[in-house]
Amino acid sequence: MENIDKSKSNMQKVALTALAGTSIEWYDFFLYGAAAALIFPTAFFGEATPSTALILSLLTFAAGFIARPIGGIIFGHYGDKVGRKKTLVMALILMGVSSTLIGLLPTYAMIGITAPILLTSLRFAQGLAIGGQWGGAMLLVTESAPSTQRGYYGAFAQAGAPVGVILANLAFIITSTLVSEESFYAWGWRIPFLASAILIGISMYIQLNLEDTDAFQELQASKQVDEDHKESIERSPILEAIRKYPNRIALAAGAFLSIQVTFYILIAFLLAYGVTSADMSRDDMLAAVLIASAIMVPLQFIFSSFSDRHGRKGIFMTGAILTGLWAFAIFPLVDTGNFWLIVLAITIGLIFVAMMYGPQAAFFTELFTTEVRYSGATLGYQFGAILGGAFAPTIAAFLWNNYGIVWVSVYISFASLLTLFSVMALTETFETNLNEK
Repeated sequence: MENIDKSKSNMQKVALTALAGTSIEWYDFFLYGAAAALIFPTAFFGEATPSTALILSLLTFAAGFIARPIGGIIFGHYGDKVGRKKTLVMALILMGVSSTLIGLLPTYAMIGITAPILLTSLRFAQGLAIGGQWGGAMLLVTESAPSTQRGYYGAFAQAGAPVGVILANLAFIITSTLVSEESFYAWGWRIPFLASAILIGISMYIQLNLEDTDAFQELQASKQVDEDHKESIERSPILEAIRKYPNRIALAAGAFLSIQVTFYILIAFLLAYGVTSADMSRDDMLAAVLIASAIMVPLQFIFSSFSDRHGRKGIFMTGAILTGLWAFAIFPLVDTGNFWLIVLAITIGLIFVAMMYGPQAAFFTELFTTEVRYSGATLGYQFGAILGGAFAPTIAAFLWNNYGIVWVSVYISFASLLTLFSVMALTETFETNLNEK
């Protein structure tokens, strides 16, 4: 009984630490998204017209996504070679440093064209970090969890995304409340970025207080006694993952499309759309996203626990179908200009996303064997991120400006259809033994 209690206590510590690390990591990533829609067009693209400045700013937002597969390759390689924990620590430190530097960055008015170039470079560094963080945090939790609760504990790593949105929006709301509008645009927006330095402290805690997963430790032990196996994986784990699981990686990327397209349109593009089209205030739109994200968090755990009992695919496909249908209700609700109808539009959208995103950590973990799991899961996740999320706000802005807002709904629905087909093509995984080599 004492060993069971100790094991449960250790699992809770791992889960809560992963949640803390991913929440602050995603806070940094999403903080940039809110700033790209509301602050950066003026601060870093001051000479462009408002619509052009918004698109240019959202393109720098996309730079983070372009870097994510690269970060996934780099950190995936080391995650499968030296362990989940060390790699996660490196990713957290990189994010903490790059985000803090964004808070110190001179604007276009101060240093001209150099400002957006430096901004894009730091956004790229954020993308490298997030590309490595997800695999480390996700595997640290799912590989440590009991086999019957893998989905539930995996949701702790996944919950970092909506919690990060909440923290990022809260940071902007609180800062804009404490300082005048002029001061907020002049220097107040920097404060939330400077707070990112806390990530460095969290990374040190992980390094000093957590052990690597049993699955990885067993793999390391087997490599020492099995020389043939050792030689077979001396090659890059990334190349091994691509060689062994090309279809699973591609389908995992496809499974992520609906989540990414819908999520980033709801939390980034919709900020600009609501302020411009529905004449909503910045703080009202931030508050609407905050409320919806807060509702999304517990539901992720519910859907993930459901997947532990009934499988990953069914709940995932249901989420894709409902997201594709709800896409056509989102913008009519926002166009009403009614705050609570806007909250409803975003909340229902994020609930349907949670049906997919909650079980995703366990689903992707179970698709790959231990020796290439970090690399394979990360490649699927990050290529899905760049295809689905990188240009979602920019594409949405383009479709809105040139063809009308209904085409943004079509875009969301099409991504959901691709996700549905991808998940249908994957095998059910929830009874997989993660310790099988």
